[in-house]
Amino acid sequence: MTHPDSEPDTVSRPGRTLGVIPARLASSRLPRKPLHPILGRPLLAWVWDRVHGMDVFDRVVVAVDDRELLDACAEFGADAMLTDPGHPSGTDRVAEVALRDEFGGFDVVVNVQGDEPLLERDHVQATIDLVREGWDVATCASPITDIAEWRDPSAVKVVRDDQGGAMYFSRAAIPADRDGASGPGTAERGTFLRHVGLYTYRRQALERWVALPEGRLERLERLEQLRPLAAGIRIGVAVVDSAAPGVDTPEDAARMARLLERQIGNTASKA
Repeated sequence: MTHPDSEPDTVSRPGRTLGVIPARLASSRLPRKPLHPILGRPLLAWVWDRVHGMDVFDRVVVAVDDRELLDACAEFGADAMLTDPGHPSGTDRVAEVALRDEFGGFDVVVNVQGDEPLLERDHVQATIDLVREGWDVATCASPITDIAEWRDPSAVKVVRDDQGGAMYFSRAAIPADRDGASGPGTAERGTFLRHVGLYTYRRQALERWVALPEGRLERLERLEQLRPLAAGIRIGVAVVDSAAPGVDTPEDAARMARLLERQIGNTASKA
């Protein structure tokens, strides 16, 4: 186990950075989500353009589960690889690509969600910096200021320790305020946090993560990040001001179209 205060060894010191975008056609809330059209282009194409243009990566690859997705990636110019359709999670799909021999020189791996076309470059950099500092895995969280969001089980919360590491992730409203003296919007920054689903791994930590069996807390909360946490893999949490929403439903897709259209308009007006 690597601790931020420990001295990294010369073999495992992070070097080149690989970005992997896992994508699968099956989706319960938004059928065929990666290919869902937004402003005339597949959602996945918007994510690819956003991520491929970031200077924090030495290479970016899309890890797909279906040949139709592979063909779609070729159409919009993405570097894509076909992976086992039976993978239980995006992490497993990322690991299949990242642990191939051709990527042996990449010591840092970033799991980029395929439904977040407004991902911030600075958020990615923040997680990479944490891994370079010695954390096994790094992720992001943003402050919760709304009580409804804090109580919403679809919003995953995270509590950090004094070193900035994740203590626990939950769909429940954590940390609980027994006396009601404070809450979201009034507590010290970093107390009430919503997890942002961006993961950066040391190569060895990713390999260990996917080798672990499903854990009891993971099964209970349906949160896969509880598996490595329970096994002692340290997860650093970078606190960012805010994070753009992802796309999980048709309503999310419509909202994203408006956001992207506004962004395109703003870019055009500055040109």
